[in-house]
Amino acid sequence: MALISGRALADIDDLLDGVRLPVAGQHGTERRDARGRVSHHDFPHARLDWAHARLAEAIAGRAGLLLEHKGLSLALHYRRAPRLGGYAHRLVGSLAPTLGAEFCIQPGKRIVEVKPAGKDKGVALVEFMAEEPFRGRTPVFVGDDLTDEYGFEAVNRLSGHSIKVGAGRTVARWRLPHVRAVREWLAS
Repeated sequence: MALISGRALADIDDLLDGVRLPVAGQHGTERRDARGRVSHHDFPHARLDWAHARLAEAIAGRAGLLLEHKGLSLALHYRRAPRLGGYAHRLVGSLAPTLGAEFCIQPGKRIVEVKPAGKDKGVALVEFMAEEPFRGRTPVFVGDDLTDEYGFEAVNRLSGHSIKVGAGRTVARWRLPHVRAVREWLAS
């Protein structure tokens, strides 16, 4: 099993409390393969730091917005202030011309992220499937976020099983209504 997440690798490891699985963090911009080797996507760090400073300044005093610097990406969370979603997207989008083609804007569930271009959950899945012990196996991808659609598309191309959790439009071939249903399915 491998995990693919928008969270940073260190945060995933903390959540797993000592279990060291193959993991793609920050939408694949960092990855630990089955042998334990860690790789990081190369990109202009100075521009990401510049974007972090601009965003921090722009959201100062706006209750409910949280800016997270994950090391290889930035996440502007607005789940505590959904009414500021439009502002968050416009703000992050305004940075795109200066950030340039090496970066992209990634919308998610009450979050908008800045991350290096060329990496996403689908790319991470394909990278895992090209390596042992995953090569030749059937991929299964379960997710509940907009960012998981890349993984669903990749799994569908590989004739695997894509499973959307919750409501919303999706390219996933299967759907489970909530996290409890995922746990029940896994236990069965």
